[in-house]
Amino acid sequence: MSTGQTRADTYAGTRVRRIEDLRLLTGAGSFVDDVSRPGMLHACFVRSPLPRARITGIDTTEAIALDGVYAVFLAADLNLGVHDQSYRIDGPHLPASNWPPLAEDEVRFVGDPVALVVAADRYLAEDAAELVVVDYEPLPAVVDYTTAEGSQALVHARFPRNIAGQLAGRPAEEVAPLFDAAPNVVRQTIFQQAYTPVPMETRGVVAQWSASAGEMTIWTSTQAPHEVRGFCARLLGVDEHRVRVIVRDTGGGFGQKVVVQREDICVMLAATKVPVALKWIEDRQEHLISAGLARQDHGEARVAFDRDGTILAASLDYVQNVGAYPVPSPMTAAAVVGMLFPGPYRVPAATFTMKMLYSNTVGRVAYRGPWQFESMAREVLLDTAARRLGIDPAELRRRNMLRREDLPLLNPSGMRYSDVTPLETFEQALGMLDYPAFRREQELARAQGRFLGVGTCTYLEPTAASTPYHGTEGATIRIEPSGKVNVYLAGGSSGNSLETTAIQLTADALGVDIADVHTIQGDTAVTPFGAGTGGSRSGSMVAGAIAETASVLRERILAIAAHRLGVAVDEVEFTHGRATVRGAPDAELSLPEISAIAYFQPEALPPGVPAGLECSGRYRAQSPMIWANATHLCTCEVDIETGEVTLLRYIVSEDCGPMINPSVVEGQIYGGTVQGIGGALYENLAYDESGNPVATTFMDYLIPTATEVPVIELGHIETPGPGPGGYKGVGEGGAIGSSPAVVNAVADALAPFGVEISRLPLTPAAILALIDAADARAVTA
Repeated sequence: MSTGQTRADTYAGTRVRRIEDLRLLTGAGSFVDDVSRPGMLHACFVRSPLPRARITGIDTTEAIALDGVYAVFLAADLNLGVHDQSYRIDGPHLPASNWPPLAEDEVRFVGDPVALVVAADRYLAEDAAELVVVDYEPLPAVVDYTTAEGSQALVHARFPRNIAGQLAGRPAEEVAPLFDAAPNVVRQTIFQQAYTPVPMETRGVVAQWSASAGEMTIWTSTQAPHEVRGFCARLLGVDEHRVRVIVRDTGGGFGQKVVVQREDICVMLAATKVPVALKWIEDRQEHLISAGLARQDHGEARVAFDRDGTILAASLDYVQNVGAYPVPSPMTAAAVVGMLFPGPYRVPAATFTMKMLYSNTVGRVAYRGPWQFESMAREVLLDTAARRLGIDPAELRRRNMLRREDLPLLNPSGMRYSDVTPLETFEQALGMLDYPAFRREQELARAQGRFLGVGTCTYLEPTAASTPYHGTEGATIRIEPSGKVNVYLAGGSSGNSLETTAIQLTADALGVDIADVHTIQGDTAVTPFGAGTGGSRSGSMVAGAIAETASVLRERILAIAAHRLGVAVDEVEFTHGRATVRGAPDAELSLPEISAIAYFQPEALPPGVPAGLECSGRYRAQSPMIWANATHLCTCEVDIETGEVTLLRYIVSEDCGPMINPSVVEGQIYGGTVQGIGGALYENLAYDESGNPVATTFMDYLIPTATEVPVIELGHIETPGPGPGGYKGVGEGGAIGSSPAVVNAVADALAPFGVEISRLPLTPAAILALIDAADARAVTA
């Protein structure tokens, strides 16, 4: 049957204005904290002030006596209500973590929730929380994760040596001969600090239990509403259809809001014990103490080269801190670090080891490109290797970077690369800078006592994958009797403009005007199951779901039009919401007329065409992995007297396939890039030696602002991927490539001093210490 699709003027690929901007920019957005229910109660947590201690007693007498306090819940009140705490996103191969919602016998980090106070308002709840007296017996704590394996103190008694998990790639003895015989072997150990997503909106949840119906309604800030629904159903031991999750606007997630955390669990459990809705919104200090850490890891990277700088082998021994209560399981992302370490280069052989260690710090959470360390370790090492080998870093990369003729290719860890353009993005970024001209400028500046540097990072980004949890996505499209179109999607939009892109895709797939399309997302009562936004999957998977569903509706529309107009289906064209007959411009039907037939004139429908214009479909990813790639390039100036780093130019050349909406794609790149810059230079979720968090406000936890970030220049290369429309993901790449590029730029600026960077962040004090140490070595030599 003909699709009747003849339009060349599609919406996809154009800069359609974001439909959500009007409400968000005028203050009309609706976030969790805007939710108010009749008689609603408010929650506040009593948190541990110690990194590790035994709880010997809790006195709630004064707190409960405070006027306006409804209850104070302890572990004995809530934890026994747990039926199942498994995350479907972890998959069946990983065991459920089953962390206690409230601390039971021990607290394991500063901020560990010990009690939940419920009161008439948040202020009263906070006052009452200060009246809860908890007796602690301090215990030895593991604060520095690098010492965890040899510590006598165990974060969790059932995990010997504090090892949360470990994995190895190809046996090391198979690769060792290549290193032994290589003319040049470069190794470097790099430590990355803990930092965190810090979305504009902190975590929050409103839960309302109907005891008579046995139903739960949840308003929450999440990237994955259906994951929250399924988790709550398993937690309470009720059927999924008795849980409704509603997600309105979400002020950023970045991976931190994909899954339910312990505080959310406590509120869900407590909601079954109070007669009205229960609300919890964390403040920023709580967020920085207890919402989770990311990125804290280190690894020894090794690369073997021949005499001309050609890579012969690579290895990475990788260790990460998972804190006390990681969510979800960090195993998958940690394994990907080692598997992706060869990156976009021709690496004949490689291996890796991976180890995850518990510590008495806040638990690890996902954060935009949670495997990012593979790029940090590889790209920093390549710059170090270039300096040691006397080769320009750009030239060293050119000699080893994958080319079109190399693809498709299995990397040494068995990951299949295809439809990527690392060399093309690399050359485009260098061309946008005019790399030779910068090197000349750098030489002149050094002669004047100014130290400029340039750094790059080229990476491959895994996006939509055919995994059991992420591998399908559903859509429901309903064309109303009026001819207006509603598309229902699981949603989880948290700044990635899934609303606008879904409308663009739907308008194209059906052949209707974009003004006639509306989308409903984030309400599990009416939307089909979806895995939410994570893993840079939304663009490709939503495009597939919409295409699968819209194709069925188009067939119905064409069949109804052909039947009414008395022509064959392949003679009908349907564009801009109107069906016409080729060669007969006066014969036409509008979509409202076709809808009226479908809904109100079933006797006029052609044989075999059902009444109505509503359809649900589900897309199944056909490719094991869709790959995007990019090159980040940064230039900077380092003031050797103050240690200040000034970013001069920042360039990103990206290949995320055809762009559904270039403005949305560029916004994703800008946001991720700024986060990575923050990770390289400013952000540090630090603890002191006693295990106390010391960055609990934005006075201490520094994030980059508009004054620190230069204009980000973008170049695009569009190579279609194997998914629907050729679309690839773009959500995580900016945060992957930016930190290594900045680190390499600083290292390049300081190369005359013999500085090699091994620890982040590159604060002014850290840079001055590097210069001083280099000077001391020079004097000693």
